[in-house]
Amino acid sequence: MADLLCLGEPLIEFNQLPSGEFLQSYGGDISNTAIAAARQGAKAGILTQLGGDLFADSLRELWQREGVGAEHVLTSKTRETGLYFVTHDDEGHHFTYRRNGSAASRYTPEDLPLEALQTGRIFYASGISLAISRSSCNAVIVGAKALKSAGGKFAFDPNLRTALWPLEQARETIHSVMKLCDIALPGLDDARHLTGIGEPDGIIRFYHDLGASIVALTLGEKGAIVSDGNQQFHISPQKVRALDATGAGDCFNGAFLAGLLRGRAPRDAAVWANAAAALSACGYGAVAPIPNLSQTRHHLRTTGEYHAD
Repeated sequence: MADLLCLGEPLIEFNQLPSGEFLQSYGGDISNTAIAAARQGAKAGILTQLGGDLFADSLRELWQREGVGAEHVLTSKTRETGLYFVTHDDEGHHFTYRRNGSAASRYTPEDLPLEALQTGRIFYASGISLAISRSSCNAVIVGAKALKSAGGKFAFDPNLRTALWPLEQARETIHSVMKLCDIALPGLDDARHLTGIGEPDGIIRFYHDLGASIVALTLGEKGAIVSDGNQQFHISPQKVRALDATGAGDCFNGAFLAGLLRGRAPRDAAVWANAAAALSACGYGAVAPIPNLSQTRHHLRTTGEYHAD
């Protein structure tokens, strides 16, 4: 049984290389997070619905290779698996999606494996899990309540995508759902848009006030800040040769949750997650560059930040 259950939409990725060609890979924030957690040693599983197509078969094969549980993944005979393209320029990376009406967007609360949720330790979802459809949003709420009622924790990344819904609607829905959240995993830019607060300290207080006991705020190239409500720690950025930041935030989330599941204190879990996220930006695509536990450990030893795990 999985300790970490991730609900949302996995996607097929086509990432543009410097040559102009596109590399087929995998994406979707909850899938990236589950894989990152699994590579860091956690027992992770996926809750979603795929189309009855070759892309779906490819994703199932990916999860099997990665040791991510997919026994509760459903298949739609009438809907397709979503996909997206990543292009790059001097301003960073840009996303173009082909996911409207996807199989994952038709996931409902009735599709939830309640027995698995009641034996899990952390349930994870994101703002994208809410935005793709009302039924998926409702499934997140029902899933979070089911796992929390059994003593588990709800982890959530606001992960704002204004291409999926208007900012005001996103703000209202995300903050409503985050009142259930135990572990908040916002990115700085998203949090500024959603809260209207500019400074990290204010953002962290905002999410604690909503109810989160742990807040891990990622700062991009400036590292991260993690707070347990009593103490706050700044995690310094890692010096790496970054090529593509696609999925780095998802990698942080998966590695951070894996660290908590291993019994690490929030600060130590954030140090590991920060290193893993930095390493994930050293290659192209959301999945291939995600480091495993030994690679992250080796990197921390070279930087002098390693703590026995």
